[in-house]
Amino acid sequence: MEKVERILIITARWLFILCLPVMLFTTVIGLAVNSQCLYEYGFDKYDVSQTTGIDDTELEKAASGLISYFNSGEEFIDLTVIKDGEPFTLFNQREVAHLKDVKELIWLDYWVLLATGSYILLYAVVSLCWLAEECRRRLATATTIGGGITLGLILALGLVAVVDFQGFFLQFHLISFTNDLWLLDPTRDYLIMLFPQGFWYDATMLVALVTAGLAVVVAGVAKGYLLCRRRQGRREII
Repeated sequence: MEKVERILIITARWLFILCLPVMLFTTVIGLAVNSQCLYEYGFDKYDVSQTTGIDDTELEKAASGLISYFNSGEEFIDLTVIKDGEPFTLFNQREVAHLKDVKELIWLDYWVLLATGSYILLYAVVSLCWLAEECRRRLATATTIGGGITLGLILALGLVAVVDFQGFFLQFHLISFTNDLWLLDPTRDYLIMLFPQGFWYDATMLVALVTAGLAVVVAGVAKGYLLCRRRQGRREII
């Protein structure tokens, strides 16, 4: 019985460790998807207003419309802006179909975040409420390890993206989508005009940096707790 209990405890701890990187990464992805500031930063940096002929106010409206669509129950997006003083449907049928695929990925991110976040919260609450101090130390140790794994994975991801972002971006699309709707024409498809490859490089770097920063903070707090308990233990012995 004790052996089974020990196996369950170890399994639960490692599940927590493995969930932590996923939870941190999906959290940052979700924040990025819903950050209108990030969209507008890209519009400004890559002169999207000049490329598309759509003024900044209407681009802000487009960013807001995309965010609303990603979080809505609508299957397809229908986004109209004003261009040259006339109403203009921003996306063609191919782009609309691709955005539906993108939305499915975003909702997958949300569900993974919910699942991993729920487990992490449950494990943390049980560990913190448990009477034994050893449970809290195990939680802090698992958090430190999970933060370290997150940092290692993000550094590897960032390195790959820096060395060959075009290849990295291509592989992402090949893995994530089962069709070629993502192959768009930058001379006529507004989706790729709004979000050129440079924007995605910047967004990837931002996600990597923020995730790494969160990992450092989480692991640092947990490590600090362990060091404090260790010093306190030494004082009690003395």
